[in-house]
Amino acid sequence: MQLLLAAVVVLPLVGSVAALLPAPPGLRGKNPDQAVLRHGVTVTGAVLAAAIALAAGFDRGTPGRMQAQTDLSWIPALDIRIHLGVDGVSLPLLVLTALLTFLCALYSYFSPPTGGSPKAFTALLLVLESGTLASFAVLDLVLFFLAFEMVLIPMYFLINRWGGADRERSAWRFILYTLLGSVVMLLGLLLIGIKGGTFDMVALASDNGSGLSHTTQLVAVLAIGIGLAVKTPMWPLHSWLPDAHTAAPTVGSVLLAGVLLKMGTYGFVRIVLPIAPEGAHTFAPYLAAFAVTGIIYGSLACLSLARTGAGGDLKRLIAYSSVGHMGFVLLGIATLTPTGVNGALFANIAHGLITGLLFFLVGAVKERCGSTDLDQLAGATGAALYGRAPRLGGLLAFAAVASLGLPGLAGFWGEMLAMFGSFDPAPGLSRPAFLTYLAIAAFGTLLTAAYLLVVVRRVCMGERPDAGTAGEQPVLADVRGHEFAAWTPLVALTVLAGLWPAVLLGLSNPAVRQLLAGGN
Repeated sequence: MQLLLAAVVVLPLVGSVAALLPAPPGLRGKNPDQAVLRHGVTVTGAVLAAAIALAAGFDRGTPGRMQAQTDLSWIPALDIRIHLGVDGVSLPLLVLTALLTFLCALYSYFSPPTGGSPKAFTALLLVLESGTLASFAVLDLVLFFLAFEMVLIPMYFLINRWGGADRERSAWRFILYTLLGSVVMLLGLLLIGIKGGTFDMVALASDNGSGLSHTTQLVAVLAIGIGLAVKTPMWPLHSWLPDAHTAAPTVGSVLLAGVLLKMGTYGFVRIVLPIAPEGAHTFAPYLAAFAVTGIIYGSLACLSLARTGAGGDLKRLIAYSSVGHMGFVLLGIATLTPTGVNGALFANIAHGLITGLLFFLVGAVKERCGSTDLDQLAGATGAALYGRAPRLGGLLAFAAVASLGLPGLAGFWGEMLAMFGSFDPAPGLSRPAFLTYLAIAAFGTLLTAAYLLVVVRRVCMGERPDAGTAGEQPVLADVRGHEFAAWTPLVALTVLAGLWPAVLLGLSNPAVRQLLAGGN
């Protein structure tokens, strides 16, 4: 188990170095671009296999206990250790990251990126995977910060080199926002480590804040919270996200929405709640207020983009929808209850599956239609995907209804549990305030359903062009084989998590209760 977790974190980094090396003699004379993209599929596939083996060997009887731990001294003078471990909170995120990266590598092999070297693309993709996996596996505050920062450079280059229009400005905005947030977060992490006497997350969580004064916790939570809120992203620190998503290539958008945003909310659960509980309790009402504001803001922005004549971009709309969905995650965390935090973790996974699928589908629509502008897609009678590419249209409709929280699909449980947590927040929090937040969030679900159904109507419905207009609206290719392979796991897991939520909640609930109570 120890070797499996270490392999999950290190293997992508080794693979990224190998991707930059000259091709072996046996491959010379063959297509080097295809060879290096195949290398990416192989490495990410091996990482996924290791992650699945880790999950299979995980002791489900004690999901609140750290398992597969590696604890080695790294910088003794500062008591910084290479400490890895996995529990019921981090295991689903590890598997999700490995799955989405593998699907992105598979998609890129059959639809190669244009505009840059496939070697560089593959290496950056693997570095991004390694940093994300490390963020969910490390148990040292300094290592968490390093892994948190490790993902910024590869994502910057993926956007700047392989992105669409306005990619350079969007890439700079992405990295500047997140770097500024991270600088503030580092100060909070150092404050906790120095005042607490250790950077080890497990030891600090076991103390449950007893070694930190109330003032220290307040300052630390404020500093760390700002950095995590930028990555999440929380309103009003979200403005980098729509530009980054709109400019990013398809796989960049999938990974950005599917896993990178989860690093912020994971940090709240892993670091803020157990290590500085008094500070978290003080700021919880404000976090909830920002969360529900983000839910309404994101939904209204999407409604504005979806209306006829607005010139709204479908990728930008889904990016704004992430602001709203991550608002539910933050609301669940702000309740400081096992119900709410479990809902937040469930919503994290559901959002990664559903929004990852949505960005894959939007990338396919752009490839076929040449645009993601809703007015251009809809045209006079609608894009009519149901008639022109029925499988693609059906998948887009499925992803939309999953995103709006249809019961029986993954998007339902996380948002519902977050609102249940708001109905009865932790002792000491104002119940009337959280009931108000609950009502606002519930209204946000109605707005979410409204804009997603408008998108389905405009893109999927409409009259199929007859033979006389076939020249104006050419026949669209339906779902191809490699697209089917890349998207089917996301569809299946969305249904599985919706029908059998105990798969995830059985893992996260004991771990969440232990984190909130202190100790690990």
